[in-house]
Amino acid sequence: MPELSPTSVLSALANDDSLQAFVRDGRIELMPAKRSRRLRLLETVVTAFEPGARYSEEQVDGLLRVLHPDHCALRRYLVDEALLERDHGQYWRIGGPAGR
Repeated sequence: MPELSPTSVLSALANDDSLQAFVRDGRIELMPAKRSRRLRLLETVVTAFEPGARYSEEQVDGLLRVLHPDHCALRRYLVDEALLERDHGQYWRIGGPAGR
């Protein structure tokens, strides 16, 4: 399974004028209330996952813990917005920007 790294996600969020207000001290501190911004943030987060690769819940939680204090909520958002799929403790990317 590929390794998950928060570096590119945090860099992309910090460089996005519409999302950088939600990032403090190298973490996502607030989830945007506005759905369009929240979806943009989640689409950036999901780019950490390689399309077609499967990840254990432990791997997913390890990455999301670094990104956000409530990693369970962040994981739920990713699944609810059809960016990640899960089955029997395995997760894989099903959505997000093409080519990233």
